[in-house]
This record gives sequence, structure tokens and C-alpha cells, in this order.
Amino acid sequence: MTTTDEMVCFALYAASRATTQAYRALLEPWGLTYGQYLVLVVLWSEGEQSVSALGEALQLDSGTLSPMLRRMEKAGVVTRRRGGPDERVVTVSLTEHGEVLRDQLSHVPACIAEGTGIGSLQEAQALISTLQDLTRSIHDVVPPQLPGAPAGTIRRPASAPEEKAP
Repeated sequence: MTTTDEMVCFALYAASRATTQAYRALLEPWGLTYGQYLVLVVLWSEGEQSVSALGEALQLDSGTLSPMLRRMEKAGVVTRRRGGPDERVVTVSLTEHGEVLRDQLSHVPACIAEGTGIGSLQEAQALISTLQDLTRSIHDVVPPQLPGAPAGTIRRPASAPEEKAP
């Protein structure tokens, strides 16, 4: 057993990579990435969204999301439009092709669920809840990047012992 096999962070990383690779294989025939699939899932379930609402739902910043949406628009899957009272707000909606993809990709969740080995809906919900709690906890420990702070600065958790000065 290697050191990384005993690390929670590595187990999460490995599981995330394996999941992403499975999605890549399933989505490749449609020329979609996992991130693009997630955009579609949000739009299928929630309807048209502002770019900022999509970013919040997917935990993506606009620097990542905007180029992805641009590629999706170029592929004819979504449309982006400015309008309404605030011209700065860009709204994203599905095209007819984007709607058709919903049926064509309907097998994907079942394939991923089967691949996880999770036996029941209750087990899946428990895992999702645990992972969401973990995400919130990590966000509490790692604050947003402050101007002038070195990248990756981590705040000491309240439960961590104080370091003694030499």
C-alpha cells in the first residue's frame, strides 16, 4: 500500500478522475465534455439561466464558463443573448438541438450509476450528502483568494493546535 492510498484527498481525486473518464467515454460520440453535459443538465431541469446563475450552480467562474458556452453556442446546442433591463446579463437557453440531446443522452445517468456500484437510491443520497458536506467544510477552511495573498493560502481550522514560536 502506498502513502497516497491512505489519503482521503487522493481517494477523492482518483474517484473524480475515474468518474470524469467514464463521462468522457459516454459523451464523446456527441462531441460533449463533462462540463458541457453539466450545463445541459442544469438547463434541462431549470430552464434558461443567466451565466452567473449557471456559474453558481456548477461552481464555475466566468473565465471557465464563458468559453465553454461560446463553444456550445458554436455547436448549436445553446444560445446566449443579452436583454432585459440589465444589458450586462447574458441569458443561456437550449436550442432545438440541445433539447433533442436530452433524449439522446438519457442513458448516461444509468450507466454512471451502474459503474459506481452503489446499490440503492438511499446509498446514493447518503454519498451525495457526505460529499456536499465535505465540499462545504473545505470551502470553510480555504477562503477565497485575497488580493496580495500567496496562492493557496489556507486558514488554520479552529480545531488545529496553535504553533509555538521558536
